[in-house]
This record gives sequence, C-alpha cells and structure tokens, in this order.
Amino acid sequence: MGNDNSNNNQETSINTKDFMIGTLMGAIAGAVTALLLAPKSGREIRSNINDGAIQLKGRAGEWGNTALERGNELKDTAYTKGSELKERAYLKGSDLRTKAMDSTSQLSRKTQEKTQELSQNLQDKWSKKNNEPNDAVADAVEEAAEEAAAEVEKPETK
Repeated sequence: MGNDNSNNNQETSINTKDFMIGTLMGAIAGAVTALLLAPKSGREIRSNINDGAIQLKGRAGEWGNTALERGNELKDTAYTKGSELKERAYLKGSDLRTKAMDSTSQLSRKTQEKTQELSQNLQDKWSKKNNEPNDAVADAVEEAAEEAAAEVEKPETK
C-alpha cells in the first residue's frame, strides 16, 4: 500500500514536471510566433521580446521557488518516513532479540534439567548394578568359604 502511494506521488510529480515543461515551451513558441507575425516595427518587436524575456525570467524564478519548496517538502516527508521506519525496525529487532533470548533461556533450562535427570537415572542404575551381587563372584566367595571351613574342620595329621 505504501508503495502504491509512492508510485502515485512519483507519477504526479512527473505529470507536473511534464506540464511545466510543456507550458514553458508553448509560451516560448507562442511569444516568438506572435512577435514574428505582428505588424510592428523592429524597435517595438525588440521591446516586446525584452518584456517577454523579463516576464519569462520572473515566471522561471517563481517556478524555481515552487520547485525548491516542493523539494523541501518531499525531503521533510522522506526524512519523517525514514525516521518512522527506522524506529519500527529498531522496535521489531528488539522484540525479536528478546524472544530469541527467552527461547534460548528456556531451551538451556530444559536441557540442564534433562541432563540432571539423565545423570541421576544413570547413577541410580549404576549403584543398583553395583549393589546386586555378581553370581560368579558370589559362587567363588561361597566356594572359598566352604574350602576354608573344610580346612578348619580337618584334623591335623602329622
């Protein structure tokens, strides 16, 4: 929508420029034709040309002032819109940065919690595994205990 408005302003500016150029060229062509076709003396024609040139100079000055004022208006409008867009971009960037920081913080917290949960689960399984007697070790200990008991019960023979 903003782009359509910009294009419309640009077309209006171009149409105004074309109109001004056409008016100027028409005025010059009309003045030259009128002077050349008018039944006047050389002195009168030169005087009329001089008067026309003075009028044209005055109009050109007015048109220049109008163009300068319009240029200043457009410059101010562009500056204002640029400032507004800059502010909107800054606010949007700040909002996105805040959301990214919040998401990162939540992800970090969840990762830390999951890591602690997995670590505790692993420690529980490890201690459970270490607390269960190993069958082979238990058998070996039992066998050694029986042998020791048998040795103790044997009468000493010499």
